[in-house]
Amino acid sequence: MLAAGMAALAAVTTGCQTEPSPFVTPAPAITNTMRPLIPEAVTAPAITNATAFTLREGDILKISFPGSPNLNNVQQIRTDGKITLPLIGEVQAAGVTPIDLQQKLMDLYAPQLSSKEVTVEVQNSSFPVYVTGAVLRPGKITSDHPITALEAIMEAGGFDYTKANLKAVEVIRQEGDQTKNYTLNLKLAMEGKINDPFYLKPSDIVYVPEKFSWF
Repeated sequence: MLAAGMAALAAVTTGCQTEPSPFVTPAPAITNTMRPLIPEAVTAPAITNATAFTLREGDILKISFPGSPNLNNVQQIRTDGKITLPLIGEVQAAGVTPIDLQQKLMDLYAPQLSSKEVTVEVQNSSFPVYVTGAVLRPGKITSDHPITALEAIMEAGGFDYTKANLKAVEVIRQEGDQTKNYTLNLKLAMEGKINDPFYLKPSDIVYVPEKFSWF
């Protein structure tokens, strides 16, 4: 009797496990169309520096030839914009970028070099720039090396974060008889989201505006 009762109970229990209750509606399967939408990370576009650092009269250059160290040289760009190098003579240096000059020298020295490697390093390039607006110490900055807009602001004590608008920093530049303005989003640079620095030219003015406020 006991054995028969246990068998009957097992059968009832098994039936409860295998047969769904008519009062319970199974939950629908989750499909991709039912999942919550999660926004993808947005990568901020890089700012292209339309005015890369260019060499100018008075700059002192260290020119190195890793494969031919006997040609290594230190030259100051003359007032006519040229330098004089062994074997090739005069070369126009002012008005081009260091990378452009490297390429020019590789081409000119190609017949003499076994290893086509040339590096151009600016050792001294003293010139003034001006920083104004929402910075801690506005005024004139004199640099003896290529300097970016962000570096000039740091030399001026850094941003006044209580009111500075980092997204719309202006660089005012006199080019011939024209004044040109360049707008920089330095908030992206401070966050490490761009790596294309904006190099300043002599007498550039860096203006850090204040945040817009109704009060």
